[in-house]
Amino acid sequence: MKMKIFLPSLAVMAMGSSPAFAHLDPLQHGSFLAGFTHPLSGADHMLAMVAVGLWAATLGRRAVLALPAAFVSVMVLGFAASFAGIDLPFVEPMILASVVVVGLMVALAVPVPVYMGAALVGIFAFFHGHAHGGEMGEATTIGYAAGFSLATAFLHAAGITAAASLARMRETLNDGLITRIAGGATVIAGLWLIGS
Repeated sequence: MKMKIFLPSLAVMAMGSSPAFAHLDPLQHGSFLAGFTHPLSGADHMLAMVAVGLWAATLGRRAVLALPAAFVSVMVLGFAASFAGIDLPFVEPMILASVVVVGLMVALAVPVPVYMGAALVGIFAFFHGHAHGGEMGEATTIGYAAGFSLATAFLHAAGITAAASLARMRETLNDGLITRIAGGATVIAGLWLIGS
């Protein structure tokens, strides 16, 4: 029983501890793989996307689908805006803000309606998508977008899985305390990224 909780939690922490991949050359590795590894190559992207999954799980059943769907959909719109040459200010600060704000939502267990949670993560997702587009390089549009969209969905699923695993520990702890601690750790990591 303890291994069922420990392994998913360890996987999420390992993903957030350091970049998993460098940006891959789409000409050498293919556009899909370059896109897939892009969100995995920065702690800011990984922390924000896992935190979206954590928050979705804490908000409840409808949010588990709504928040990740909103994030991925609006992220693709941000990517399209970047691809179209539309300039967007404050991309990196907004990505870092997403880590801190969504982490706070988890840490404080903020109970917002699902549509408000989806709207908030959607705002941040636009900036994440714009950043992906700005670093597309020589990749083909559809393969690259499909890659980073799938990786994002996997990161959301990792957050949801971690929250579900942590929720099983509620019998010994007070009202999802471990999930809230994970949200607090996300905030601290986001503030560290801002300061570095």
